[in-house]
Amino acid sequence: MFRVVIPARHASTRLPGKPLLLLDGKPMLQWVHEVAVASGADEIIIATDDERIVEVATGFGARAMLTSLTHVSGTDRIAEVVQQAGWDENDIVVNLQGDEPLMPPELLRQVAQLLQDHPSADIATLSSRMTSLAAFMDTNYVKLVTDSEGRALYFSRAPIPWSRDTAATNLSTQRSFNGARRHIGLYAYRAAALRRMSQLPPSLLEQLEKLEQLRALENGFEIRVADAVARPGPHVDTPEDLARVSLLLSQRAEQGA
Repeated sequence: MFRVVIPARHASTRLPGKPLLLLDGKPMLQWVHEVAVASGADEIIIATDDERIVEVATGFGARAMLTSLTHVSGTDRIAEVVQQAGWDENDIVVNLQGDEPLMPPELLRQVAQLLQDHPSADIATLSSRMTSLAAFMDTNYVKLVTDSEGRALYFSRAPIPWSRDTAATNLSTQRSFNGARRHIGLYAYRAAALRRMSQLPPSLLEQLEKLEQLRALENGFEIRVADAVARPGPHVDTPEDLARVSLLLSQRAEQGA
């Protein structure tokens, strides 16, 4: 059993009103909600700070909850939903970002089951193998390393793990990305972990890397990681992403017809 919360802010620097932008004729948020429905989640809530999103979500049959305007992260917004809904501390909550219309539903089931299978863990997330040196060196791709049991050791925008022997002199001479894993930004939390995280101040590493999961690691949370059973499609962050994802959804609809 797991629940899904979809954080959806209306404000966006690069794409204002992003959750409501149309993809192949439907609001992006509706596509994301359909992913959650297909995952078989027991409950789905859209968490937003804007009445316009509540209205649209209600229009396509979703449940939406209005949350504070002051939240600085999606995790804080989800924690408010957990508090308002009164969920049990051991309930598993999957955070599905509102700009992931091409997230495979099976990954939601996988990350929830991963947390269920490891009672000592607070959080679970997924990764995939890096497929190019360019992606490995790109700071827009978050990399991670784990211990031998699959517990996260670190997340970084920097290229990790770094192969010293294949970089003759400096960063630009690196020729290997062997063993590198890309983080997939899909999380399952225990409700208790969400409550605790939301009460902690931003940590030093979190602020340096701009990666919220480092707050959890710096404060002793156990994060379990597994390789994803499917590869997610691109998320939407720019106008170019919007056009590309809209085309992919249109092609998928044609193939299914």
